[in-house]
Amino acid sequence: MNEQEHRDHPSDPPPTQRRVAKRVTMISGIAILFVAIAAAIVLAADALLLVFACILMAILLYKLSEIMARRMHMNRKVALTIVVIALTAIIGIGGWAMAPQISEQSTKLAEEIPAAVKRLQAEVQQHPLLKRVVDELPPPEQIVKQMGNMVPNAGLFFGGVIGALGNVVIILFVGIYFATSPQLYTQGAIRLVPPAKRPRAQEVQQELGNTLASWLLGKAASMLIVGVATTAGLMMLDVPLALILGIIAGLLDFIPYLGPIMAGIPAVLLALSISPDLALYTALLFLGVQLVEGYVLQPMIEARAVDLPPALVIVMQLVFGTLFGFAGVALATPLAAALAVLVKMLYIEDVLGDRPAQTKD
Repeated sequence: MNEQEHRDHPSDPPPTQRRVAKRVTMISGIAILFVAIAAAIVLAADALLLVFACILMAILLYKLSEIMARRMHMNRKVALTIVVIALTAIIGIGGWAMAPQISEQSTKLAEEIPAAVKRLQAEVQQHPLLKRVVDELPPPEQIVKQMGNMVPNAGLFFGGVIGALGNVVIILFVGIYFATSPQLYTQGAIRLVPPAKRPRAQEVQQELGNTLASWLLGKAASMLIVGVATTAGLMMLDVPLALILGIIAGLLDFIPYLGPIMAGIPAVLLALSISPDLALYTALLFLGVQLVEGYVLQPMIEARAVDLPPALVIVMQLVFGTLFGFAGVALATPLAAALAVLVKMLYIEDVLGDRPAQTKD
């Protein structure tokens, strides 16, 4: 009977060939899926970054409401309502009180930067060595245009002004919805994982949330301290437009390493238009603030969140900045923190089996 079946189906491949064909088909399918996912990420980069920003806002709101609920012994959703109202009031009242001064200083900053660049160019032309370096740089108009594009978008990651305001509203509202019922979304994501792996997926998800929450809380405190210290220092030095420069410094402190440089350039240029000594003192002020931030505040953030090597953060900023623009640079650090958690738990611990030794009490 077996011989008859073999004669009836002479074209059937042997088991070895079937296994090879199955593996080739599986590998090809995985490769096609990977390419499709990569293409979707590139094509929908802005939307994905916006979703990640919404998740960060939700994590921040949830953590603040959780802390308040735990310390004040109240329902977490009631605490979330109080947190949202308090943040809205602080931002609204502060913005209303400082709006005229911010608007006036922003207009003056846009006018003063081009003049400061031209004065700097005139001074440099008197020195042969510096003149040779300047000749290799882009024209002043291009530099001014790039700085002008950078400063207004310092706190707005997506698109132009109208688009950025719309995205800010989306981030706030979606963040509030996520923070109100996080289990609805987290449990839905975990159900996409095979049942046997769901406990581990829940552990990874919890660690991701705790890491990003700790990083966000620490970074928010760091941004506030840097903004206030920079504004106060510039006022003491009598640097023009101290308030708007301090706000820019606080906002750009969200971007480690590159942000302080971007914030310090306009301040030093404005100070240089008054005197070289004032420019030197302004540069020392930014250097001092960043030393305190880098050696005091940043270690405190990393001790409660995740220790990210500086070289890794800068590389991530360059890569994401090249792929996704300023939004990629701004969100590179929390993305790197999330990636570090995933690599540690899913690859180092699960695949390689290199789990930390359990300490006995």
